[in-house]
Amino acid sequence: MPGYPGKNANGDQEKKVKGLKGIDNTTYLLMLIAFNVLALFFLLAAVKWPRTSRLLFFLLFAWACWMNWTVSQKTPDEYLQYANLTFSGWYRDIINGWFRKHIPLLVGLIAVCQAMIALAMLLKGWLFKTGAIGGIIFLLAIVPLGVGSGFPCTIIFAIALFILYRKGNAFLWEREKNKAES
Repeated sequence: MPGYPGKNANGDQEKKVKGLKGIDNTTYLLMLIAFNVLALFFLLAAVKWPRTSRLLFFLLFAWACWMNWTVSQKTPDEYLQYANLTFSGWYRDIINGWFRKHIPLLVGLIAVCQAMIALAMLLKGWLFKTGAIGGIIFLLAIVPLGVGSGFPCTIIFAIALFILYRKGNAFLWEREKNKAES
């Protein structure tokens, strides 16, 4: 997200609002709303159209992989702003400590995992289920980033992935032969 938490587009200091840090930044607020609406659509799709939902999760994790890889290798310091957004002192300490010195390595590894999750959405059986579990763990792990992770959309996305985990066991391009199998 452009800019730094606590500053508006003109670089002026914004008022601090209790609750979610960064919610007073218009850009963060608009992205928060957009991603939560998107997460609700993913949840609806997981219930009504699981194959469409899996395709959407493939696209989401592929985009996240590309974005995280690109930013982590070109402008890694962008990730330091999440320290100002987290509601967890432990996450803030990690971001400002060890993470600060190893951003390209760690976020690069996260991007590779996101690519594997994306590919798993196209597969079936234990590969799909492992990818879904990996996606759920990742989405829940970034919840403490607050507005920086689109909270609570990551929880909604995780619920949608859990529904898909329980429902789907076919390749994305295959139709389920029998509803009882899903």
